Formats: sequence, C-alpha cells, structure tokens
Amino acid sequence: MKTVGAYEAKTHLSELLERVARGEEIMITKHGVPVATLQKPQGSPKRKPVHETIEQLKQFRRTHNLKGLSIKEMIDEGRA
Repeated sequence: MKTVGAYEAKTHLSELLERVARGEEIMITKHGVPVATLQKPQGSPKRKPVHETIEQLKQFRRTHNLKGLSIKEMIDEGRA
C-alpha cells in the first residue's frame, strides 16, 4: 500500500483518485501517523447500459403526463 502525506494527498488528489479507481489502496498520513485510507467502495454500483436507461425513461413517460404544460411553462413556474 502506497503512503502519502496529507499535503501531497491534497495537492495530487485527482491523480490519487485515478489510482484508487484502478484498484490501488493509498494510506494518508499526517506527521507520519496514518489518518485515512483511500480505497474503492465495497460493492460500488455498476453503470447501467445507456439503452437500459433510455428504456426506463420511455416507460416513465408512458405512465406520467404533463397535463398540457409546455417545457417553457414548467421552467417559468420553477423560476417563480
């Protein structure tokens, strides 16, 4: 397991997160004392295929009605 200081972790967080995404674990220390571990979450959700998400949206639209409202009217209502 790689060990990095808190300052280095702050400075290079994006790089460290990419390494964690590839499966590496990283220990963060403060004044040489371990304070945290970066690791992938257990059972992280998998991304759904795009076609599955589109099908879910189509199903939602079949069961939900805008009752004659236009997109512009909804946007204007949201701004009120």
